[in-house]
Amino acid sequence: MIEAGLHSTACAICETQGNASELYPANFSLHDFSPAVFSARRLPDRIHYRLVQCNACGLVRSDPVVDEELIAQLYHQSTFDYGSEADNLSRTYGSYLARLNSHGVKKGALLEIGCGNGFFLREALRQGYSDVRGVEPSKAAIAQAAPELRGRIECAMMTRGLFADEFFDAICLFQVLDHLSNPSAILRTCFQMLRPGGLVLCLNHNVRALSAKVMKDRSPIVDIEHTYLYSPETMKLLFFKAGLQVRETAGVWNLYSLGYVARLLPLPAPAKRLLSTVLTGVGLAGLCVKIPLGNLFTIGRKPA
Repeated sequence: MIEAGLHSTACAICETQGNASELYPANFSLHDFSPAVFSARRLPDRIHYRLVQCNACGLVRSDPVVDEELIAQLYHQSTFDYGSEADNLSRTYGSYLARLNSHGVKKGALLEIGCGNGFFLREALRQGYSDVRGVEPSKAAIAQAAPELRGRIECAMMTRGLFADEFFDAICLFQVLDHLSNPSAILRTCFQMLRPGGLVLCLNHNVRALSAKVMKDRSPIVDIEHTYLYSPETMKLLFFKAGLQVRETAGVWNLYSLGYVARLLPLPAPAKRLLSTVLTGVGLAGLCVKIPLGNLFTIGRKPA
């Protein structure tokens, strides 16, 4: 196990350290860094870094954070336990993938960064993409991938050199940019891997959403897994910095079960368990609802 150590961060847009105002103080200990805490879609536990906002561009980030090596190790050991929501997530992400059609996407090779067990890759194939690839650090998630998809997924953190330059027509990142220590570098890598005219699709939390403004540090998006939180404005700046032309950005409507929505409510754990029991007992836990949960999508294009 790599020993945890904290270091200061720089704004991913302005590249300056300091020059930021504190939004929320930290409330974690180094004992909180475990694979369970860094597993996707766990119950919100309100553990988070110190969050600051850049005084120049408005980007929200965690500062300080632990070393990248430890984070990579934790994600590698993390579990995959949201399979029950995979169909709903696939339908949500698929609806935004379909928006690439209006931007002239060529349905050749598609890459998903942070693909879990590959459930979305199947949706991309269904929509007509001829070649799909994935990158996922969790070995447990890849172990649950369908046999025909498992060989298409690289077990790794995304780095330059995993794939050839100008290989992909579309690259997707769903709830990934929030977790990255250097999102600008990843988007520049995406730029290099895209063919001219290729498209990037990102879905991530919106720190300017009404739910985030009302709930503040009680919002599920204020979480120790998240090193950055974005708004439509800072997403545009981040894409521009990577050389990508922003074609579209707006709020997202998510499809989730009532049982999963109940998990996200800012209630004490006993109240959540009671609500979950009641929803299950009356047969409503699996009922799907389409609601805006404070996410945004951004579509960017590599100039032709």
